[in-house]
Amino acid sequence: MSTEAEPLDPLTLRSAFAQFPTGVVSLCAEVDGSPVGLTASTFVPVSLDPPLVAFCVQNTSATWPRLTGRPRIGVSVLGESHEAAARSLASKTGDRFAGLTLHTTAEGAVLLDGASAWLECSVQQEVPAGDHAVVLLRVHGLQTTPDVAPLVFHGSAFRSLLPVETA
Repeated sequence: MSTEAEPLDPLTLRSAFAQFPTGVVSLCAEVDGSPVGLTASTFVPVSLDPPLVAFCVQNTSATWPRLTGRPRIGVSVLGESHEAAARSLASKTGDRFAGLTLHTTAEGAVLLDGASAWLECSVQQEVPAGDHAVVLLRVHGLQTTPDVAPLVFHGSAFRSLLPVETA
């Protein structure tokens, strides 16, 4: 391991970051009558009082500028059956919502059917962070489905958690 102040190779850094397993969420809202959304694996709970969560988004995202001004953004904690949905929502072309069952709230948050949790949020703050922004979201409402196992991203691949065996 080098402790010198030399530039880190981006591919090596990405590989190191991939060693940390994360959950996967979709962030979606209705824009001009149609759903708009993206996938993030940088989601984290932040605070209980006030209720805050955060995620990171690339500065080059073409989707985030369309979502950031919406009154509500739906955060769906994707379940293990959502691998195709995660890939579709992360794509740069095509109909990202083809084949997905969606729920839209009165405030315009779009949520994916079959998620392990739904959060209805608004943007509280965006903090520049290198080639990304850290986005703090205020949680206004939520629903959980504990029997839906989450989708996990680890080693640059989607994975499922193994069921816990009980004695």
